[in-house]
This record gives sequence, structure tokens and C-alpha cells, in this order.
Amino acid sequence: MTRGLFITGTDTNVGKTVLSAAVIHRCRGVAPLRYWKPVQTGISQDDDTAEVERLAALAAGEVLKNGYRFADPVSPHLAAEREDNPVNVHRLNRMLEEGGGTEETRWIIEGAGGILVPLNRANTFAEFVSMQRIPAVIAARSGLGTINHTLLTLEALRSREIPVAGVVLIGEPNEDNAGIIGHMGKVPILGQMPRFEPLTPQALEQWALEHFDPHGILKRFLLEYSPE
Repeated sequence: MTRGLFITGTDTNVGKTVLSAAVIHRCRGVAPLRYWKPVQTGISQDDDTAEVERLAALAAGEVLKNGYRFADPVSPHLAAEREDNPVNVHRLNRMLEEGGGTEETRWIIEGAGGILVPLNRANTFAEFVSMQRIPAVIAARSGLGTINHTLLTLEALRSREIPVAGVVLIGEPNEDNAGIIGHMGKVPILGQMPRFEPLTPQALEQWALEHFDPHGILKRFLLEYSPE
């Protein structure tokens, strides 16, 4: 059984990678943590696994580097077709099972794009998360348009019985957007994460420890949540 959190977004380039590192900083010490990015496109331009390693100061045993890696910065299904290497969700499951974790391990798994991004012509990331039965954390932009995108993401997750641990707004603080998403979405707002300039491990860790998830919701999900 997989235990941990799935970091998804309302869009691509919304801030999932930085949020993944922030979750690790905030929850370090609760249980052995291990990060995994199952599928990445655009690897020729960005390496999200390497960035989380840097930002969260991960040791070798805290990251799984196996996964599908594609050169083109396009949807996973298209990038896979271009390289004749289709994404197979059952193979992803095997990668996770063989990924070196123990019963105590809690996985921080980062998606690619949003929850309905297609992995192939039949499956989206939602099917993979449903198989793992782990709660999701939503990374959302803080500005205009985020209310609709976030509520739609919540609806997509809940319609598939994927629990939601909370939402993090990323960008300029926007109390009204945070409040209406929390109210209408009936979801905890775990924090409003700024765009760090410069983006350093020290700045991210300080924010995570001082401002992120002040009520310890994520820690409780990591320790106590178990699918029925």
C-alpha cells in the first residue's frame, strides 16, 4: 500500500515542483520521505527531480529517479508517441513498488500538469492516483482565473474519490481568492506561497517552516490517512 501525498496542479508551470520541495521541508522528520516524479516531459530543458533534490536538500535515499522522461515539452501522451515509448500505468505501479521504500516510507509524488493530463490515449494521471489511493495537494495560481480552475480540479478529484488534503495558492497573495476557494470548495487553504527571488533552499525552507500548513494538516494525512 502506498502512503503519502500526490502533488497536482490546476495547470502546467503553476509551481508543483517548488511546492513538492516545500512539503518535504514542512514534513521532514514526521516519517521517512521519498520524492518521485513518475513522468516528465521537456527533460531537455528542465529536470524537476534535480530541482527538488536541490531545493529540499535530498539525500540519495530520499529520491526515486526511475520514470518516464521525454525530451519534448508537450503533453505526456504526445511526447511518448513521438519517442515510441508509451506510458503504461501498470509499469508505473511496478516502478513504485520496486522503488526502495518501506512500510514507514511516505511518498511525495509530483504529477505533470493537471490531474486530467493524458498519460496515453486511454489514461490520465487521475487513473494512476486512484490506483495508489493517496490524497492530493493542489497547487493553484493566486491570480485571476484560479477560482474556476481550482474548483474544477477539486470536482475532478472528488468525483474519482481521491481525497484532497488542501490547496496552496502560488504567486502574489490574494485573500479573496483564497477565501472563496476555501469556502466554495470546502477545502483547507494550506498557504499562499510567494514566487521566490532568488529561489534558494534556505528561503523555501524558512517559508515552509514559518508560514506553510500552520495547523499540521499534511502531517496528519501522512501519519494517519489510510485508504479503507
